This record gives sequence, C-alpha cells and structure tokens, in this order.
Amino acid sequence: MSTANDLADKQCKSCEGGVPPLTGAEANILFQQIQGWQLQSKLISKTYAFKNYYQTMAFVNAVAWVSHREDHHPDMVVGYNQCIVSYTTHAVGGLSENDFICAAKIDKLFTI
Repeated sequence: MSTANDLADKQCKSCEGGVPPLTGAEANILFQQIQGWQLQSKLISKTYAFKNYYQTMAFVNAVAWVSHREDHHPDMVVGYNQCIVSYTTHAVGGLSENDFICAAKIDKLFTI
C-alpha cells in the first residue's frame, strides 16, 4: 500500500479539465494516506495550529512556494495562530490525485 511519503514524492500533473474527478472509492483510497484531513465530497481540508502569527505566516508562505512549484493552489483561511488549507481541483469539479499529492507535501513541510 502507498503511504503519504509516496504521495509527497510525486509531482502534480497538469489538469486542464475534460477528465472526471476521482470517484468516492478512489478518493477514499488516497484519503487513507493523509492524516488529520477532512474529506468532503469535492474537497479536502485541514487546520494547522501555530504558536503565533509569525509562525502562521511563515507556514502560509511555505505553502505558497509548494503550490507555485506544483502549479496547484489551495484555498487558505488565515488567522492569528491557525491556517485552514483546502484543496479541490476546480478544472475537474472535484478531487484529483493532485489534491492528495499537495496535502502530503504540506504535511511533510509541517513536520520539518
């Protein structure tokens, strides 16, 4: 079985639409490889907690860097000591493997 590290080692694939989103079963298989995320029908999200605003903003900037490299961008809600990160693939109208790849990369970044 694959792990989050396997996902984190993958690269996002260009997604221009025209392909279906993951089925519920496909999403559930990938969801088992990431910890602490919430799975909804068309997105995954996770809340990251920090000690202060500076750490929160450093994390937000690191997520922006990863997102730029992968060309797959999350929605983020930023507060003083937390950041909620949500992934969906707008081009397919739901979840794609790219969402789970980025989630694993962000989790790996958080543990550094």
